[in-house]
Amino acid sequence: MAKASRRHGRENALQVLFQMDGNGAAWDPVSALDSFFANFDHVVSVREFASELVRGVAEHRAEIDGRIGQTATQWRLERMSSVDRNLLRLGAYELMYCSEVPTSVVINEAIEIARRYGAETSPGFVNGILDEIARQVRSP
Repeated sequence: MAKASRRHGRENALQVLFQMDGNGAAWDPVSALDSFFANFDHVVSVREFASELVRGVAEHRAEIDGRIGQTATQWRLERMSSVDRNLLRLGAYELMYCSEVPTSVVINEAIEIARRYGAETSPGFVNGILDEIARQVRSP
């Protein structure tokens, strides 16, 4: 899959995670993905990649949230913006469970997406947290 398609898949995954997060306890990735993709015409590979990411985050959310909480010592998850929180979940999932994706790619993609969807401070915040998570889970 081309780099731009993977970025698009990550952006779609962020949007679905944002939607699921806004529904509180309703973390049902199948329904959220069906609802999201019903409204858009997507390339199959983008849809499949986004679905893989969303399902992975949903399946491992407790461990991912725990890792983010341990790393972001000055921030409680519920106090973070929804965009930052879900972008961190997405990046942490890739760092923790997708060893085939290089660390630099995960972090750079998260920073670029934070620039597009987050606040002015989001890229630096996301970079700092994901860099530390990468040190914790991918150190030799």
